[in-house]
Amino acid sequence: MNEDQSGGGTRSFRLHNSNIPARPLEPALYLVATPIGNLGDITLRALETLAGADVLACEDTRVTRVLLDRYGIQNRPYAYHEYNADEAGPRLLQALEGGRSVALVSDAGTPLVSDPGYRLAVQAIEAGYKVVPIPGASAPLAALVGSGLPNDAFFFAGFLPAKDKGKRDRLAELAGIPATLIFFESPHRIAATLASAADVLGAERPAAVCRELTKTFEEFRRGTLAELAAFYREVDNVKGEIVWLVGPPAESVTAEADIDAILADLAGTMPTAKAAAEAARLTGLPRKELYQRLLDMKERHG
Repeated sequence: MNEDQSGGGTRSFRLHNSNIPARPLEPALYLVATPIGNLGDITLRALETLAGADVLACEDTRVTRVLLDRYGIQNRPYAYHEYNADEAGPRLLQALEGGRSVALVSDAGTPLVSDPGYRLAVQAIEAGYKVVPIPGASAPLAALVGSGLPNDAFFFAGFLPAKDKGKRDRLAELAGIPATLIFFESPHRIAATLASAADVLGAERPAAVCRELTKTFEEFRRGTLAELAAFYREVDNVKGEIVWLVGPPAESVTAEADIDAILADLAGTMPTAKAAAEAARLTGLPRKELYQRLLDMKERHG
């Protein structure tokens, strides 16, 4: 990383067989969003930044090279990822200190979103260097606008814990947020995760599973959490990258007496855990909170 544009590449990019010169960039760390699947989802500003940066850092040089070759960009990418951050990070900061421009990309989407680039950005900001976002493709936003779920307020929660208890505890923490929840999940865990979500958040809560966004086999599957859990329970080999979403809870019952009445009524006909889950569906309150409330009620009344 000691030389600008290593390899002597021309600062330009290609569009429809025309080479377009890239203007010089001021010294800064540029966080460049790249396509999440379809390589056509790149902005002109992003192309110019990738071509014009003195140093180009990425998660996987092989992945980024495909994008660069598509648009005739000769800039040489350097690897920056969680396994070499201790070594590569200081070199990138040194480049900034030397007055050079540094562009950072992830394998897909917007850098810093569930991505090791966050660490570099914080270090650059703390050192007083300019940080410039170059917006573009984002899997959470693409999933949100295609899901059919409310988008006036949303909460991106990334990946849930892999173990079931941790997963359920985190879902319980998020249950009452008055916004659409957005998650990432691996295909081999999506069925179990949806089943846990249906139990904790309520079986009838609206949801969507978005798979392979912008790619050839893009798929949106919408329904209640119970319906989606049942569907994926029967699918043997789910493939592709997944974003899944849960709509906001129904308006909560605010009166304390009403909540107690609902719990008492349900507890008269079903076990405590099931009563709490049903009350969560009816009120939009977290199942874990209602379960403890019901236990307290039973203790008070013998």
